[in-house]
Amino acid sequence: MTLGNEPQVRLPEASRRELLDLARYWHETGVVEELRRRTGATESAVKRQVDDPHGDTIDEFSLGGRTARDGHGAILTHLEWAFGVFPPSGEVMARAVPHAQVGDSNWFAASYYLGQRRGPRIWSELTSLRQQPDPACRRFLAEVILHRNLFVPVNRPPDLAQDVEFLASWAQEEPDGQVLAAVLETFTGHGHPEQEAIGLRYIGHPDPGVRSAAVSCLDRERAASALLGLVHDPEPEVRHAVAEAFPSWSAPDKRLEPAVRDALLLLIRDEILGVRRRAAQSLSGYDDRSAPVLDAFLALLDEEDKDLLLEAAWALARRDHPRTEEAYERVGPLDVFSKHDHRTSALWYYRARSRSDQA
Repeated sequence: MTLGNEPQVRLPEASRRELLDLARYWHETGVVEELRRRTGATESAVKRQVDDPHGDTIDEFSLGGRTARDGHGAILTHLEWAFGVFPPSGEVMARAVPHAQVGDSNWFAASYYLGQRRGPRIWSELTSLRQQPDPACRRFLAEVILHRNLFVPVNRPPDLAQDVEFLASWAQEEPDGQVLAAVLETFTGHGHPEQEAIGLRYIGHPDPGVRSAAVSCLDRERAASALLGLVHDPEPEVRHAVAEAFPSWSAPDKRLEPAVRDALLLLIRDEILGVRRRAAQSLSGYDDRSAPVLDAFLALLDEEDKDLLLEAAWALARRDHPRTEEAYERVGPLDVFSKHDHRTSALWYYRARSRSDQA
């Protein structure tokens, strides 16, 4: 949406009101009903999901020879923010909850713009949402608080401590697994004194999403056995979370601890590609050049996944392994990867070091 700079000042009040009314009309009427009114068609609308340039997911409907996209709740929320209109949080939330899925434009706009609002009144409105019986409403609240503190610690909000205390209390009482996972993900990383205790409390939770979120609550010194035990978790998303956590679990001198190395060597052979990828990324970041680690990366050269092959090639290049050239040949053309991918330049540096050693 293009409104230009300072639309609240630049656009006449009548124009602002017209835009708000039009967005509200489409949102309240619904895309399909409006298409029926305009075309007179009675058959079922054809629905498909499209991704907009900003990364949001939007439902698109075709009916009677016409096509229109949903997301008018997001448009209305965006216009309200741009024009300085601040409706109650419950009203904004009502636009999002029917679209409670990751990437939906209505969900993102409502949670994002509510997260930008500050002050005692909005905080009181938000905290009251914790008592909503619908889990989707409570999950929405967790998303709003995430947006309130998304840029911490670079742009530390003054009310961060209040928000984190609220999340700590909520995490110990939330009964729904999906909501609890969202609360833990928002809560983690702010240095709360009960963070590890809360993580240990949920490391054996029946919901794999909760176990995955609990992983990031754990501390290397005191919770090693709990984290290492999850290497054998039956759910891939939990094993993925464990593999992702290990880069922060190196020894103080950045050495790869034997137990962590063994865990990553197990995960790098996981049956799930995503877990193998994450384990390879974690393991390649260390400078461990032991035979088991080298053998693990060499074994990846038999993989078909290009990204995993590139990770193995990069790891071998960093370790000046003689099969580096072969590894990059197996990857194939590097221009299919992003020019900003650090792994694509490792071959050049490997060759430069090799020439230097031979000089």
